[in-house]
Amino acid sequence: MNESRTHPLITIIVPIYRVEQYLDRCVKSLVNQTYTKIEILLVDDGSPDSCPMLCEEWGKRDTRIKVLHKENGGLSDARNVGIQASSGSYIALVDSDDLIAQSFIEELYKCCIKSNAMIAVCAYSKFSNEDEIII
Repeated sequence: MNESRTHPLITIIVPIYRVEQYLDRCVKSLVNQTYTKIEILLVDDGSPDSCPMLCEEWGKRDTRIKVLHKENGGLSDARNVGIQASSGSYIALVDSDDLIAQSFIEELYKCCIKSNAMIAVCAYSKFSNEDEIII
């Protein structure tokens, strides 16, 4: 996708709590998006495992990643903290154990523009532990 100055910043908010085994895979799928005018907000919801450290490492690797740390308040509270800190014209909510397609943001943005819509949704596939598609 040719991202001229007219393409808006899109914020991706990821609440993080006890997902150290999934976190790197999730963030890799975010930083490799075909639509690159993104900010990624990793919201550490007081995770007691190594997630806070992993988030900080990702923040050092990619300038589009911002890490927010907060006391544990649950999924909705973490998303709300991310929304308050967002700078994007659009917001994407991604769970920390999700793996998204490389064109996820680009395709949803195209749908919004084409339909003059404020929101876009999509289908999903569920994987087994062996990376086989279940649904």
